[in-house]
Amino acid sequence: MSKQIPQALSQEQIDFMNDKPLILLSTIDAESNTPNTSAISWVKAHTPTTIRFAVTTNSRTAANVKANRRVSLTMIALGTVYSIVGEANILEEKIEGIAMPLSKIEVQIEAVFESMFWGAAITQNPAYEKTSNIEKAIALDNQVFGALLS
Repeated sequence: MSKQIPQALSQEQIDFMNDKPLILLSTIDAESNTPNTSAISWVKAHTPTTIRFAVTTNSRTAANVKANRRVSLTMIALGTVYSIVGEANILEEKIEGIAMPLSKIEVQIEAVFESMFWGAAITQNPAYEKTSNIEKAIALDNQVFGALLS
C-alpha cells in the first residue's frame, strides 16, 4: 500500500510558513529552460491549499512564472524538508499601495512531499536577519504581508 501524498498544508505547516521563514522557490528559467532556485521571505499560507508570495516585479522569478507556471517551494521545518509542488498565478502585476514594485503570486498546491533523506532529522531551522535599515524593513514587511493576505 503506497503512502498518501497530502494535497494541502497541515495546520502546523501553515503556522510555520506564516512565521516569516526562509523558503526556497524553484522555477524553470524562461530563457535557458533550466531550474532556477531563489530564496524568498515574503511568503504566506493563504489557505491550506494556496500559498502567496511577493517578488520584485522585474525579477527573473516573475518572468519565469509568466513563462511556466509550474513551481516547487522547499520548506525546511518541523524536523524535516518539505517540497510543495503546484501551479503559480500572478494575481497582481504590481501590488497597490507599496512603493517597491512587487508582484503578488499565488500557488495552488498539488502535493506536499516530505523530501528529507532517510534516517535523519533537521535539528535547526534556517535563520536569517535583516541587514538593511531594520525599521524600514519591518514596515515594508508589514505592508507586504498585509497585501499577501488580502
